[in-house]
Amino acid sequence: MFVSSAEKIGLALGVSPFIIGVTIVAFGTSLPELATSIASVYADSSQIVIGNVVGSNITNILLIIGVVAIVGGGINLDYNIMEIDMPLLLSSAFLMWFTLMDGHLDYFEVGLYIVALGVFLLYSIKKKRILVADDDELKVSYFLYLLLAGIIIYFSADYVIYGLKGIAEFMKIDESVISLGALALGTSLPELVVSLAAIARKNHSIAVGNVVGSNIFNTYGVLGVSSLFGTLAIPKIILQVSIPMMVGITVLFGFVMALRKVSKWEGYMLLILYLFFLYSLTKIAPAIN
Repeated sequence: MFVSSAEKIGLALGVSPFIIGVTIVAFGTSLPELATSIASVYADSSQIVIGNVVGSNITNILLIIGVVAIVGGGINLDYNIMEIDMPLLLSSAFLMWFTLMDGHLDYFEVGLYIVALGVFLLYSIKKKRILVADDDELKVSYFLYLLLAGIIIYFSADYVIYGLKGIAEFMKIDESVISLGALALGTSLPELVVSLAAIARKNHSIAVGNVVGSNIFNTYGVLGVSSLFGTLAIPKIILQVSIPMMVGITVLFGFVMALRKVSKWEGYMLLILYLFFLYSLTKIAPAIN
């Protein structure tokens, strides 16, 4: 409901498909990550935040791009993603790594995240990738549905964290590990659904823009905004293993998209890497315990 309403608003305003994907749809599908991260801070389980962000970024690239490339028989972009958008994605991954090396985020670093997110939004708005406005008029109902869906997602986040804490306690596994796998997969499902729907409509720009925008928003928006609600706990195993893995996967994504296309076999490769990532979590869990 949230994504559909946001997309209709963007189309009615004449925003191009890639911009819709990289901003409106991407931020909308990242709302579960933001909601669950804020809820985890209030629930004194702030270590879930970093696991959710890192796990979601990995899942978005490996699982979503992989599945979309396989289902769509490949991905082809008519937009040069390597000009600005990919460098912005790569810089967000490296900035997260550098700022978290000391195990915490200070207010200056949080401010840097917020400024970086603002720069990304301004760039997206100022780029002349605008279409003629859609014939459908901008309706008040779009905003009402947007608000209603946002409220539902916000309250649902509390129950997600409640369930996650219970599962972690029952299985005697650190919450951050579950957030890297199960929670990250759950909060990334909106991105998967939207990207598959875009591929079905032969709109590859929205499918890829959704992943790029979501990962940038996860790093700057989710991590940055969540830090304003309390101090985040950063487990050492995530600093030493998961974040470097995320950075490496983001760099790999850059190489894959260098020619503005992803073949079907590259989709299978990404999917295999995602399965390896899930397997690696079984090694991390005993290390934490």
